[in-house]
Amino acid sequence: MTKPLTMAEHREAGEPPLIYLNNAATSWPKPPEVLAEVARCLQTPFFEQGRSTAGGATDYPSATRDALAGLLHAEEPNHFIFTGSATDSLNLLIHGFVKKEKTPFHAITTELEHNSVLRPLHTLAGEGHLSLSIVPCQDGYVTLQEIKKAIRPGTRLVVMTHGSNVLGSLQNVRPVAEYCASNEIFLIVDGSQTVGQIPVNLSEIPSGAFVLTGHKALFGLPGIGGLYLEDPEAVDSVRQGGTGTDSHTLTHPQDMPQKFETGTPNYPGIASLLAGIRSIEHQGQDAITNKCRGLTTLFTSELKKSPEITHYTPAPDLPVVSFNIRNLENDEAGYILAKVYNIITRTGLHCAPLVHDRIDGGKGCVRVSFSGLTTPAECRTAAEAVREVAEGAGR
Repeated sequence: MTKPLTMAEHREAGEPPLIYLNNAATSWPKPPEVLAEVARCLQTPFFEQGRSTAGGATDYPSATRDALAGLLHAEEPNHFIFTGSATDSLNLLIHGFVKKEKTPFHAITTELEHNSVLRPLHTLAGEGHLSLSIVPCQDGYVTLQEIKKAIRPGTRLVVMTHGSNVLGSLQNVRPVAEYCASNEIFLIVDGSQTVGQIPVNLSEIPSGAFVLTGHKALFGLPGIGGLYLEDPEAVDSVRQGGTGTDSHTLTHPQDMPQKFETGTPNYPGIASLLAGIRSIEHQGQDAITNKCRGLTTLFTSELKKSPEITHYTPAPDLPVVSFNIRNLENDEAGYILAKVYNIITRTGLHCAPLVHDRIDGGKGCVRVSFSGLTTPAECRTAAEAVREVAEGAGR
């Protein structure tokens, strides 16, 4: 096996090769089969069930719902709803639940959440539709015990992440889901950082709704997301429009999945999602999980050698590593890594301000995140680069 070049050797040879470590935002590169399926989708007429007479074309929405049900062990494929993103899914669910409830209620969320959760909830709280409690995290985790402390007689909704996009901490959502189910509390789980990254079994998580996105670990294109809704009656639709069914009526259909899907589907995005799931199945979900766990361990073990680096999760559960370098602002560190070493990271607050208030005083941090297509050589090279920057800042 060829030994990876050091950073000095890379620079002597010219511009170092691009190393992309921002997969928690959007995975790159995409598997070749994903790009091929998108091209194939665009080269054939779109088949719309109930709307189109095109023959021989792939029914991408139905095929992808079946693929998601298989990957996530869900019982009802038609309870998967396609949206534009996880943010879109969360807005649909949160606003739809408020519409269904009609009267103000109490909701709970956590310090770990993305603004895709925090902003809709704060907006609705400001409009008087709900009161909101935010549960603290301890060492990156939120426990059922802390959630129980926040429960009130009027609690009707809990929204929590499955995996932190800052700390890489995996939340134990099953006991929370079981508690909520037995107490008639609607639970929304944000699986943006977990679906495709680790095995997820929805049959073991009695959540009200589980949110996913296509452009991260599922290797799909940006602009495709979704959700799984156990009970379609728990949430009202907040959109109305064409569905290709019951077109003679002026009220929106209530059958699944039409109840929550309107207009022309994002066929290229759905096709990319189907191909991404097939790629995961080909690679093996456990193999991807184990590989990413190994990359994360390799990277963190190298960074721990430098006293100039502050780690916010020394042993993350997911392939997300956040850190800061002493005497260097996080955006400056990211700039150096990009311009000098050609390494793409993410800097700032990562759209999760409350967790940063807890871990770094709200200043933000540098985040690297791996995918199943990241190589160990890229991981070692990036770790060497970060240590080199840290040593330079410490002089």
